[in-house]
Amino acid sequence: MSGEASLASKWTRPDDFIKLQRLKQKKKQLAARVSNNNNCKRPTLQLDETDKSKLLEAKLAQKRKNPFAKSTADAKKQRVDSQVQDLPVVTASSCFVRETPNRPPAAKLVLQKFDAQAFAKLLQQPYAEEEDDATLAAQQKHTAHLPVDWCLKTRARFFCPTELPAVQLKTSQLASGLTSFVRCIDTQQSESTLDISDATRFNQCTYYWQHPHLPWLTLFPRNSKENIGVTVGERERKALAEEWDYSFRGLFQLLRARQCPYFYLCANSFTVLFRAAGIGGRAESHALVTPSTRGMRVALRQEGIEFTMPLKSEAGGGDGSFTEESTSSSTMDAPDETSVPPPPPTGEDDEDDDEAWLESLGVDERELRRIQASHARKQQAAEMREDFSDNSLLLIDGVECQGFFSYLLNAKSAISNVGRLAGVPPTLLSPVAFPKATMQHLVPRSKKVRLDGVDYFSTDIKGLILPTFLPSVAELLSETRQMFSSTLASSTNTLAFSKASQKVLETAEVPQPDGTEGTAAADQVFGEQNLSECGLLPAVVGSICRTGQHAVGLLERVCYQRGEGYAWS
Repeated sequence: MSGEASLASKWTRPDDFIKLQRLKQKKKQLAARVSNNNNCKRPTLQLDETDKSKLLEAKLAQKRKNPFAKSTADAKKQRVDSQVQDLPVVTASSCFVRETPNRPPAAKLVLQKFDAQAFAKLLQQPYAEEEDDATLAAQQKHTAHLPVDWCLKTRARFFCPTELPAVQLKTSQLASGLTSFVRCIDTQQSESTLDISDATRFNQCTYYWQHPHLPWLTLFPRNSKENIGVTVGERERKALAEEWDYSFRGLFQLLRARQCPYFYLCANSFTVLFRAAGIGGRAESHALVTPSTRGMRVALRQEGIEFTMPLKSEAGGGDGSFTEESTSSSTMDAPDETSVPPPPPTGEDDEDDDEAWLESLGVDERELRRIQASHARKQQAAEMREDFSDNSLLLIDGVECQGFFSYLLNAKSAISNVGRLAGVPPTLLSPVAFPKATMQHLVPRSKKVRLDGVDYFSTDIKGLILPTFLPSVAELLSETRQMFSSTLASSTNTLAFSKASQKVLETAEVPQPDGTEGTAAADQVFGEQNLSECGLLPAVVGSICRTGQHAVGLLERVCYQRGEGYAWS
């Protein structure tokens, strides 16, 4: 038995074996750690212990890097989106939010001597900022009505402390909104079985008509990047041109009959706004074209189409086209200027005298021709200085509008043959139905936002927004809400429409020597009556026919509060 016990004592159990293996590994790790520490301490042993500065530098060099330290090399950069900027949140209680510019980087702090005057100014600084806010709020324009902005919008956002009209519609609400829009029914005044809820009325405001409609192309704006590489065959081009010709003719006839208040024609290089008689204080149908070029103006003169440039006087340019100062109607008093483009700035007799004077000085004919060519180039450069700008806007009024309509039907520049959307006719946009048109719909999105600890209901709309959309929605919200606000984004190519309309109204308000200053109110009443069956709500018709101060304005921010009216900028 003793032999068996001694034999069993020589065997190693599995648990003991594992313990031995772990002990060996720990010994190896400890030996490696000791060797590494010895290697790291070797450079410090070479230092002179008496030199304290060297010891301090060595200690700093061996200091462990803080893993939680903020890296200055990977500092966040400010992200700037140059194409689409988010619209700021504007509340009705705070009226308008003033945008603060980018601050420069903070300078180093330098202690200076105490200055009593500077300290007093520092104490007064908060009060000065409050005064600036008060003066800024006082400078905001407050009106009982909302002005009309004739430029096309690309985005609108509405805010309200109470719930806005619902976006998720029921079957009856969707059907009633669609029916009331197509049939041009005012559900508030007509006796019908249609739904008259706020959601139905809001849905009615989100529709418009467009031609042509090609789902795989972006027809507004026409310079979209999505249109690159899209080609249209010759057969398709011919079919699109025939359809567009018929649609454009029908839409213009509706405008002349006052069954359509306005419509837009968006080509690749210019945009035209046609407006019916009675809108904007004009007694006849008229058209606004922006931007224009010297070639277009020369072509119009050759066709005998007279036009004015309302914004040209602000720039003080020397273009040979007509100006608004010559007359306020379509009949011009300068038929000689349309004969030769561009017209000479001085009379022919003066030019003959100048040539005779140069010849008397012994100037050679070759040198005289060179001088004349240089003078012609300077005149041409002066005419082309304002091309593709807001100052190049053209106003075509009265019977000349019919000639301009014929010009667009036959002009080769209306349909581009090269570049983006080659072979695709211009886009026609209208608030009422017209031949060959397709009904389009804006898709609103609703959400909640928090600002300064207060929850606001928000509705965001992206897409092509016509000028009558905002007055329609404002009329609805002003009836059912105590306050609301809105921020808008405009298409830069159409800003000149509002500027020119505002300038034309200001020119019409100037008292005339024959005592016709009181005709503006009469024209507004007759305009509203003549456009009573154009398919828009009566309140919207009154807003687009309004004349006088603050009838037209560029709108970016709008606030409304019941009892105080609209504040806008």
